[in-house]
Amino acid sequence: MPEDVLFSSEQRHTRAEIATYLRNVADKLDAGEAVTLRSGAETVTMEPPARPTFEVKAEREGPTGGKKELSIEFELEWDENDSGSEDGNGELMIE
Repeated sequence: MPEDVLFSSEQRHTRAEIATYLRNVADKLDAGEAVTLRSGAETVTMEPPARPTFEVKAEREGPTGGKKELSIEFELEWDENDSGSEDGNGELMIE
């Protein structure tokens, strides 16, 4: 399936700044509100359904024998016309 990037931003931030961004998203999700992403003139508003798929990954990437990059990725995913009513298959814990 081809990917259509609606918004992209990649910048270095302090851990506290990142926590603020994540808290803002969490507050919007908790309130059942749309999430607006904005950087300069670029903006997109998305409205996650009540039960989107939540994917969490921890990865190590890089060439064999070369410098590695570590990442933690959080992703909300849903079909455009999905109400998000499916149940998950395991309990996620983030400590």
